[in-house]
Amino acid sequence: MSNSYKLSVNNSNQFELTENDLKNLDAISIGQNKFHVLKEGKPFKAEIIAADFLSKKYTIKINNNTYEVSIADELDTLIESLGIERGKNKVINAIKAPMPGLILEISVVVGQEVKENDPLLILEAMKMENSFLSPRDGVIKFIAVNIGNAVDKGHLLIEFE
Repeated sequence: MSNSYKLSVNNSNQFELTENDLKNLDAISIGQNKFHVLKEGKPFKAEIIAADFLSKKYTIKINNNTYEVSIADELDTLIESLGIERGKNKVINAIKAPMPGLILEISVVVGQEVKENDPLLILEAMKMENSFLSPRDGVIKFIAVNIGNAVDKGHLLIEFE
């Protein structure tokens, strides 16, 4: 069974893609986060402007039009159908790297109060910049990395009080 993904574009248009659809996508990389895509013989210029890996939300520019895209896999869809909001009951006290990468930017300092969705840091992984936003209101207790550090998957990045 192949995985399927539900895409929501600008919170209004819904699409479903399978792994097979993605394998058959006619796209080539023409630069960092930039792609040339052919769809039914028509050319498109696509660029990933912003990526929030944790919430699976991306800002994409296609032929100079900007779109907000959310991606949900089968597990996300199942959790939603059960009426459970993923992660809402769990207090997150630490941010760990979901993949190996390089720390490009740190937007907070120890002792700083942050609100939910405030920017924390940017991790470059697989030639994409992944913005990490605060999962909750809180105070930064510890920052375990510096700009330029290479991190492995699971490496502690930021800890909350």
